[in-house]
Amino acid sequence: MSKMFTDGNRVALNGATMGTRWSALFFTNTDTPALHRALQAAVDEVDSQMSTWKPDSDLMRLNAAPQGEWVALPAHLCRVLRLGLEIGRASGGAFDIGMGDSVAAWGFGPETASAAAIHAAASTERPPAFTTLELAERRIRKTAPIRLDLNGIAKGYGVDRLAETLLAHGIRDALVGIDGEMRALGLRPDGEAWTIAIEAPETGRRSPQSLLALQDAAVATSGDYRHWVETHGRRLSHTMDPQRGMPLASSPASVTVVARSCAEADAWATALMVLGPDRGIALAREHGFDALFLMRGAEGGVTAQGTGGLFPAAPPLHAS
Repeated sequence: MSKMFTDGNRVALNGATMGTRWSALFFTNTDTPALHRALQAAVDEVDSQMSTWKPDSDLMRLNAAPQGEWVALPAHLCRVLRLGLEIGRASGGAFDIGMGDSVAAWGFGPETASAAAIHAAASTERPPAFTTLELAERRIRKTAPIRLDLNGIAKGYGVDRLAETLLAHGIRDALVGIDGEMRALGLRPDGEAWTIAIEAPETGRRSPQSLLALQDAAVATSGDYRHWVETHGRRLSHTMDPQRGMPLASSPASVTVVARSCAEADAWATALMVLGPDRGIALAREHGFDALFLMRGAEGGVTAQGTGGLFPAAPPLHAS
């Protein structure tokens, strides 16, 4: 049912987090400075627990712990680890939070890329993370050597924490995001769904490929056009292939996923980048979420393949 705001002021807040910016758009008459502090605190908490850029984060403390030792962890980190392992298992290992050594070796974290580390990561036998971590209520232990990295899910979880914070303050209609990962609560003041742009997979500029209307749902995109390394004249995406311990040799230009939570959308977008459109679309249908694959053609154009009510099988899109 459509809802209209009869009072309240438009509020657009933002702040720094995870090397980028968070944003929140909503309408309220409540104390805006207090809301801003609460939203900033929510994403700061996620960053302090899950960052690989902060040596004292809870995740880095877990990475440093000896194999076999139980490590007590805060609730939010446990929640994300549990979800990451669930999606890892559901995706057959395509999403794997145990790729920290590969991410670091290629220079996608705070460390400089290293040929020796790249060779070590590629030659390491790596069982999936969901087979090497044991979770209890608020603690975890590693049963095999593993270096965890949550870059494929933590940002989405940060968006969910923004949404949860607004809900806790009585705000039911809002649009929140971190660097393009978005979650819509309720409806806009005119009673319509929130409009979100899906980016064209283009390097060096941001432009919309298409528009998406969302109500009480989240969207995340994983792509090859924002973070990459170039080696031997070839561009390699930051998305890692868990089977090879290296960046994907080939992948879609981008994958967009719509799901209930932004953490789920974030992780599944990464998994479907690894799987590609054929296996990815089949898995999206099996688990009941919407997904859009943008693929580069041989002559530079972009075509789309989708599944779900939001992304039916799509005709070719315009050339980039």
